[in-house]
Amino acid sequence: MRWIRRNLVVIAGLLTLAYMILPNLVVMAFSFNRPKGRFNYSWQEFSLDAWKDPCGVADMCESLSLSLQLAAWATLGAVVLGTMIAFALVRYRFRARGAINSLIFLPMAMPEVVMAASLLTLFLNMGIELGFWTVLIAHIMFCLSFVVTAVKARVMSMDPRLEEAARDLYAGPTQTFLRVTLPIAAPGIAAGALLAFALSFDDFIITNFNAGSTVTFPMFVWGSAQRGTPVQINVIGTAMFALAVLVVVAGQMITNRRKKTATA
Repeated sequence: MRWIRRNLVVIAGLLTLAYMILPNLVVMAFSFNRPKGRFNYSWQEFSLDAWKDPCGVADMCESLSLSLQLAAWATLGAVVLGTMIAFALVRYRFRARGAINSLIFLPMAMPEVVMAASLLTLFLNMGIELGFWTVLIAHIMFCLSFVVTAVKARVMSMDPRLEEAARDLYAGPTQTFLRVTLPIAAPGIAAGALLAFALSFDDFIITNFNAGSTVTFPMFVWGSAQRGTPVQINVIGTAMFALAVLVVVAGQMITNRRKKTATA
């Protein structure tokens, strides 16, 4: 009992982590299944057929490619705009700054179905044809708040004396920003970018309202679930999960290496 009390926080953390990872492990296991019928919900026998032909389902890889393109462009747009907004909110004083600070959290707090219906109404009233561009605009809009929050937290923790020291050493505004400010803010920007990419790639409700005839990967998965669930969906899910884990591990390794270099 003493050992449990001493390690209660660690045990709770490990149990929570296991609870979160369990669905991903199920998806991974069923990517090696050979189902009998249309639905991949019960284990039948081990097979590598789906891994050998991940694009064997019609239109699946096309929808995956579209989702990746949308996520990449949405991340780029949200990171550029969100970084500038975060610096403006932290470094400058202007009218309505407090209101903007509060309103920036609205997309995070607002139910997605409300935001989706509002955007659909806006696009229809403006006569804009639903498709790739309307989805991209919607994704940038709801990703923006998450990027601003991540970058703002990092900028608020920055020591302004470092930039003052760079200016004392005759560095210009551009040099100071590129060599001092941007590297320090980079972890926050990277965190916002990863979060924006994941949210954009994964979104279904807002996309479904504003996509028109465009079909993203989440929409393809939802449509497939009505008729059957091909094993290739599990293959793509496993690959995306493994890629996310590799990015996180690589980032942690780089951070640890920098810490060791700094203390050496």
